[in-house]
Amino acid sequence: MNCLMIDIEGLELINSDIKRIKHPLVGGIILFSRNYKDKPQLIKLIISIRKIKKNILVAVDHEGGRVQRFKDEFTNIPKMSLFGKIHQKDKKLANKIAKLSGWIIAEELAAVDIDFSFTPVLDVDYGASSVIGNRAFHQDIDTISELASSLVEGLKNGGMQSVGKHFPGHGFIKSDTHLETAIDNRSLETIQKNDMLTFDRLINKGVKGIMPSHVIYPSCDDSPAGLSDFWLQNQLRGRLGFGGAIFSDDMSMQAAQDSENNITVRVKNALIAGCDMVLVCNSPIELDKLMAELQWKSDIKSLERLQAMRLNKDKHVLTCCNQTIEEARLIIAKV
Repeated sequence: MNCLMIDIEGLELINSDIKRIKHPLVGGIILFSRNYKDKPQLIKLIISIRKIKKNILVAVDHEGGRVQRFKDEFTNIPKMSLFGKIHQKDKKLANKIAKLSGWIIAEELAAVDIDFSFTPVLDVDYGASSVIGNRAFHQDIDTISELASSLVEGLKNGGMQSVGKHFPGHGFIKSDTHLETAIDNRSLETIQKNDMLTFDRLINKGVKGIMPSHVIYPSCDDSPAGLSDFWLQNQLRGRLGFGGAIFSDDMSMQAAQDSENNITVRVKNALIAGCDMVLVCNSPIELDKLMAELQWKSDIKSLERLQAMRLNKDKHVLTCCNQTIEEARLIIAKV
């Protein structure tokens, strides 16, 4: 139950969307740019979703920079690499901007009743990745950890949880997992001493969600991280002690398909490996096949981890870093 996060087709629900949302396996909706025209339309859409399932999780990729699904009528959050550049000159200012950005993201998404954004990116910028690039804060582990912690704190000030991605690290290789198989041949020890440190530190700072990559690390396992018991149970749960929710990356991405062509087997493998919720997007035919075939019952602990991701409007604050929300927006606009 409640183990799938799916997408919808347009600006309002159509019959096929309604049927899918009603399916007992569906516990989450992820929104895209195609689902957004303006704020009134978005609010109406989310109300219609919650009329079908009141406690369904509603999420979006709202990192800032080139990965921000809603632009018009929302604050344009800068790319995270810009925070890293500011940090090199003025650490205090960079951390303030990161915290205010997190707060703005939370406040603006909360206003339309979205539970959380899949942010922050915790990957290291090795200068090679075609898909991560300026989505990463920096190449320095300490800088990434510091800025990501500030952004997470800002999200919490808006009553919103965070999702660190892409565990155990997607920044080293050039390949784009949306389009191709991605292989990182580094040793486990190298990954643990570098990329995984950012996840370790953010888990200790209270990150409640983690998204694994679809990268294969053959020195450790033949499966992509999001379908790997070794990465999710041995390393993430075991070594790092993560007790929050694990969200797969989209199972329709090419790197996931290359690992297992059958969508039902692919999703079940991710659930068995330890994902609490599996994303299936941009592939309605595969999604309908999956919902007709998949049999899965989430345990109570998994459901509790997912419910902990819900927006808590009672936790938001009226000012952050001694700034009102309007003052914060003006500061971010000048970055």
